Amino acid sequence: MTLRRTLSRRALLTGSAAAFIASRAWPLSATPRDDPFALGVASGYPGPDRAVLWTRLAPEPLSPDPQRPGGMSPDTVPVDWEVATDPQITQIVRRGTEAADHDFGHSVHVECRGLEPGREYWYHFIAGGAASPIGHLRTAPPPGAPLDRLRFGVVSCANYELGYFSAYRHLTDENPDLVLFLGDYIYEYVSKLPGKVREHSDGVEATDLRTYRNRYAQYRTDPDLRALHQAAPCLAIWDDHEVQNDYANDRSQNFADPLVFLKRRAAAYQAFWEHMPLSAWARPRGPDMTIFCRHDYGALATFLLVDGRQFRSRLACDRPPKGGGKQVTDEACPERLDARRSYLGKAQEAWLYREFGGSAARWNFLVQGQLMAELKERLDDGEISHWTEDWNGYPAARTRLLEQIAGTGLKNPVVLGGDFHSFWANDLKLDFDDPAAPVVASEFVATSVTSNGPPYERFLAWAADNPEVRFFDSRKRGYLSAELRPERLEVACRAVGDVRDPETGVSTLQRFVVENARPGPRPA
Repeated sequence: MTLRRTLSRRALLTGSAAAFIASRAWPLSATPRDDPFALGVASGYPGPDRAVLWTRLAPEPLSPDPQRPGGMSPDTVPVDWEVATDPQITQIVRRGTEAADHDFGHSVHVECRGLEPGREYWYHFIAGGAASPIGHLRTAPPPGAPLDRLRFGVVSCANYELGYFSAYRHLTDENPDLVLFLGDYIYEYVSKLPGKVREHSDGVEATDLRTYRNRYAQYRTDPDLRALHQAAPCLAIWDDHEVQNDYANDRSQNFADPLVFLKRRAAAYQAFWEHMPLSAWARPRGPDMTIFCRHDYGALATFLLVDGRQFRSRLACDRPPKGGGKQVTDEACPERLDARRSYLGKAQEAWLYREFGGSAARWNFLVQGQLMAELKERLDDGEISHWTEDWNGYPAARTRLLEQIAGTGLKNPVVLGGDFHSFWANDLKLDFDDPAAPVVASEFVATSVTSNGPPYERFLAWAADNPEVRFFDSRKRGYLSAELRPERLEVACRAVGDVRDPETGVSTLQRFVVENARPGPRPA
């Protein structure tokens, strides 16, 4: 069932529920002005017996006062939560109270345990006499247990200024079991382009904790994003715009002092934590935060989430006056080929390769932020160049990863990515220059939710140089919709009509299938 419509407040405030809610009045010093649950609810990382439940108290989501984030006072506020087996929250199986701390923006991260595997649950929060919307999730099956089907969506690159989030609305209507957010969940900058659909919060680029918090809060008040989080649990990683465009480790795009930039990164990472349904192990410590992890769905699927920003080597040939990604030839930038450079960092690489060797799942998904396939970009003078800011800027690291996939015999490896504002379906090979080289993994890249795509005709002209690319289209915004079964993966490129129209429709641009033990996407 779809849960875009929540129960009315009147329905919740009846009988014993009313008495329970009345027992939790707001502290006098908090004095909420509006709905404390204006940012909605979310769940994430559903295991066989657990899930993370999230909300954040913010009656004034875009508060200008850094001492009163979300319009809340410095008080710690008790927030009650309940989990039930029915959408009316009458058959309650778990309940508790969490402290919403001012230091973390009055966000709440409940690590709910003791659930049953493979079943539906509904949950909500109660604070200050008010009840939150009702969220929905399904737990994973037991470890190693068979699973007939898993439906999930893949989204990335949602710029609030450039359009409405209708892609989220249509994905919600598909009732996925899981949603993968692959980064650029927010955009930190304020666009100077004409024709913006909406304005970013505060009218400035987010650079500190208050402005990052407000940017997330603005996105979270969008009804389509709220509904998606309410309807299905998620797994989430970041890309660059959660901090700053094209940043790499402690390196800013504009060559800021690394110590100064790390302070900004610390604020950005904390805001990410405060607005995502993440476990306690992910809580940031200053500028450091862990998001890479493994998530299993019985014997059917393993999702390996990685962090492509915090640990990577600096971008190749990144020097003034222009920072960030750029097209380079190997003659002009031999640094690109340096085998010592890493996209994931040595420690994360080692962890990932151990997971490759230890996975027993039928299907294995590498959840990361960018295009992995080689993309040769021909310059006007005919020379071949590569973009430095995605995996093409780290070819040795890419080769190491693909060699590990092949060497460990990882079953049905599928790489998922975003960032490029375009749909891609690719063969991944150890040698992209050899047309006869075997395919070792499949790759799908989701287009953007709203962000503008790269020039279609220009990229299409490079097709002959890139035979591993099976499909490319940058003209449409949308998402990937996937249905996984033991014998096949089906992926649909779902395209919305017009991001400037909040009621726009959706259609399927292309479908692909990957069959068990046969890597490489094929048109369905």
